[in-house]
Amino acid sequence: MTTSQSPARAVTTQGRAEAARPLRLFLGLDAVVTGGNGLIYLFAAGPVGDLLGLDTGFLRGIGVFLTVYGALVAVLASRPVPSTTATKVVIEANLLWAVASVAAVVFGWLDPNTVGTVWTPLQAAVVAAFAVLQMNGLRRLGN
Repeated sequence: MTTSQSPARAVTTQGRAEAARPLRLFLGLDAVVTGGNGLIYLFAAGPVGDLLGLDTGFLRGIGVFLTVYGALVAVLASRPVPSTTATKVVIEANLLWAVASVAAVVFGWLDPNTVGTVWTPLQAAVVAAFAVLQMNGLRRLGN
């Protein structure tokens, strides 16, 4: 507690930080999974491309995006109480990613092999689950 804070405000701030723990956890897990996938796509684009039947250039581009996105989500997760606006942006981005991933397979925007066709909606489900968990964490904060 700083000298400018009243004891009641310090308890409220501490209480919000405690209530934010699940949100921070789910943002942190999202950051690790997303950043990890990004690094794998970036540095192992050849073998992953062969496994999924996807172009290595496409995977490297996705890898750069996911690595940067994962780092930004990690910064958000490191805050005692993550910004409501930034968290909503992450949730919306995750939902958009999940929908776009499924649409890419359904509408043939990508031409993956069987493994890639299975992998794409599975990873979309994980991303959508992070969004739901993050929404619940945000609701717990009263936002």
